Amino acid sequence: MITLYGCLRSRASRPWWLLTEAGADFRHEPVVQAYRLPDPAAADAPFNTASPGFRALNPMGQIPVLDDDGLVLTESLAITLYLARRLGGDLGPRDLAEEGAILQWAFLGGTAIEASALQILFTYAKGQADTPDGRTTIAAACEAVARPVEHAEAHLAGRDWLVGGRFTAADIALAECLRYAQPHPPALARFGAVLAWLERCQARPAFRAMMSARDAEPA
Repeated sequence: MITLYGCLRSRASRPWWLLTEAGADFRHEPVVQAYRLPDPAAADAPFNTASPGFRALNPMGQIPVLDDDGLVLTESLAITLYLARRLGGDLGPRDLAEEGAILQWAFLGGTAIEASALQILFTYAKGQADTPDGRTTIAAACEAVARPVEHAEAHLAGRDWLVGGRFTAADIALAECLRYAQPHPPALARFGAVLAWLERCQARPAFRAMMSARDAEPA
């Protein structure tokens, strides 16, 4: 049995989306980030990233975690790409060239986009977007994401999807990184092909199901 530990207000959204796209049979075990709780060690505290049972799975105390019949993985991109191979079908690579391409786009999102996109997200979440410091932070983050997004923009010109002419794990990985920048529309406004692709990704029923489940979680 595949068990995914985490909450959807985290990077667990990536493997959850893929598992749902694949129609996989899996168990979702909710895990709350310890920093969101007044006392994560309290007797009535929900299962969280500081709970001994969770730390036994991931001593780093981070989500998501995947347990696939005893195989434990702890990094969201690794989990997502593993599941794409594990479950088969069109979400994963059909050959070595496609595997390389899927890895390329997933790693572009994780290494060149995510950190700056998260700065945008957190600045908005803290209500600081209209402060002088917030505007400075957002401007720097937009500049940082521009170059990798330009790369994706050129690649997506005339294409619906990143790899193989079909929706794959690459689209999930990159779209979830770019979602963090979406609270600030100017960050992506000049990238028409990327915006159209992102709209296609986020119109998918599995994405909408993931966001609906995410919105139902405690903020």
